[in-house]
Amino acid sequence: MKNKTFYPILDTINSSQDVHTLKNEQLTALSDDVRQFLIKTVAKNGGHFGSNLGVVELTVALHYIFDLPTDKVVWDVGHQAYPHKILSGRKDQLQTIRQQGGLSPFPKRSESIYDAFGTGHSSTSISAAVGMALAHRGEKEPPCVIAVIGDGALTGGMAFEALDHAGDAGANVLVILNDNRMSISPNVGAMTKYLTRLISSPSYTKLRSKGRDVLGKIPNAKEMAMRVEEQAKGLVTPSTLFEEMGFEYFGPVDGNDVDTLTEILRNLKQLRGPRLLHIVTKKGKGCVPAEKDALALHAVSSFDPTTGKKNSSSIKQVTYTDIFSAWIIDQAKEDEQLHVVTPAMCEGSGLAKFHNTFPQRFHDVGIAEQHAVTFAAGLACEGKKPVVAIYSTFLQRAYDQVIHDVAIQNLDVLFAIDRAGPVGPDGATHAGSFDLSFLRCIPGMVVMAPSSGEECKAMLTFGYDYNGPVAVRYPRDEAMEEKKKCKEEKIALGIARVVRQGQKIAILSFGALLDKCHSVAQSADVTLVDMRFVKPLDEKLLCALASTHDHFVTVEDNAIMGGAGSSVDEFIMREDLSVTVTNLGLPDRYLSHGTRAELLRDAELDEDNISHTVQSLLMSEDPI
Repeated sequence: MKNKTFYPILDTINSSQDVHTLKNEQLTALSDDVRQFLIKTVAKNGGHFGSNLGVVELTVALHYIFDLPTDKVVWDVGHQAYPHKILSGRKDQLQTIRQQGGLSPFPKRSESIYDAFGTGHSSTSISAAVGMALAHRGEKEPPCVIAVIGDGALTGGMAFEALDHAGDAGANVLVILNDNRMSISPNVGAMTKYLTRLISSPSYTKLRSKGRDVLGKIPNAKEMAMRVEEQAKGLVTPSTLFEEMGFEYFGPVDGNDVDTLTEILRNLKQLRGPRLLHIVTKKGKGCVPAEKDALALHAVSSFDPTTGKKNSSSIKQVTYTDIFSAWIIDQAKEDEQLHVVTPAMCEGSGLAKFHNTFPQRFHDVGIAEQHAVTFAAGLACEGKKPVVAIYSTFLQRAYDQVIHDVAIQNLDVLFAIDRAGPVGPDGATHAGSFDLSFLRCIPGMVVMAPSSGEECKAMLTFGYDYNGPVAVRYPRDEAMEEKKKCKEEKIALGIARVVRQGQKIAILSFGALLDKCHSVAQSADVTLVDMRFVKPLDEKLLCALASTHDHFVTVEDNAIMGGAGSSVDEFIMREDLSVTVTNLGLPDRYLSHGTRAELLRDAELDEDNISHTVQSLLMSEDPI
């Protein structure tokens, strides 16, 4: 007990209802407790950091003013919901966040009644909130519905679709725009520039009448709002963009002033219709290293909160992302037509160096995956060579554009798809479980899955040189090294590679699980094939293997349903080959969060489970 930190106010809070029992003057102390608890816990165990520190006062105010969970708060993306979890009865579990069996890193309906909507992707909060609000339309005392959305998430078109609908329908919803001028990567786009002008440029002097009613009696809020309003005249119309969309606009106000926020929210709670409160917060507030470098401390492993330095002393392994990062620089030096497109994932996709080296050929379009793909299609139409660097889970959001704008027109676009398969601590919302399934059914699409760092580099080169749409998908994992004798092999369209010749069973490995299959193949004396291509398949090799083996075992870190193994099943049935097949892959359920190794084991894709499958087949007289 000696090492237990005492949090005078927070230690009395076990649910949102406990926050209501506090006096107004205790809220600042509660905010300080939450912030210090958050810093200590995340510094020790890792997790999302800077964004959570910025919304502490907002979270305290929301729990104090509104009757949660009857009233609903939807947190956009949700990586800033740690303070919300702390105040809603989960503070003692916060140390388990992002760990297998622990708290989800994002709001999750099945985890708590206080999580009104599950989030993880950006720009969804307003749509969900409008749906909730309209579901209660006509009720005498409808719940208050609040959407908290960051300025970075407003680069997503879905947010504007929801704003437009809410204004038109007169939805009883409160949108809180958390303006910290940064999402994960620095924000881009006209909306960000608009907000920056609104709070920094000379002119705009007029407060809307209802804004005066809400803010006028609150000195701090009135002073800030008047100052900002005066600075913006001449750069925006007399009514703000949001008012033109049917919202009553209030702010901007200091989002790190809990006393001001509680008074404003108390007033806004009494109003009806579409309302937007614009708050200005500081990402990383309360931790000096996080305030100075919000990007580096957006999401962290364990670190020293005083210096910001990571505690890990282990040597950094080369990842597939590192391979792509080095390849794209080399390729750009050779070809001036290469352009890179990414939807707000510059650092995550390994593009920071490219951005600095080739700024004119780097296009971060913000959190707008659909636009990213069609924008790349436009580049390709004009003879450029676009590479779309995107996470697998985010590519799902642009599926129509992949088909309609790229594949149907057979445009020369290379998709470098990171975070394929289980991604680890971020859980189901970020898992790249379906890309092989949804890409291989697209006519004209070439789909590759590298098994090593060298293969990844070779496949990217092949895909870049190929005339047509190509996808290379790879995991968030260490890039395995190949033996020297394999390094010189070039990639040829639809040609697999026999890694080891054995008997009776052929393991057909698609992608990064090849290393786990290698030991199994050696110990069981079976054949191992690095399939390389999910589409087109090496059909000639499959026919040859079917004539000399009794059984195929397909292995992939993609959903079994419709995945690479399914393509093998379809080919065997179509050709009426006399070989049976067992498909190993991700099960027909959502994997939770944990390390990649833990999730692969949960999906029975670890070495022990693959070996068990092969040994069971070998022991059977008639493998099925």
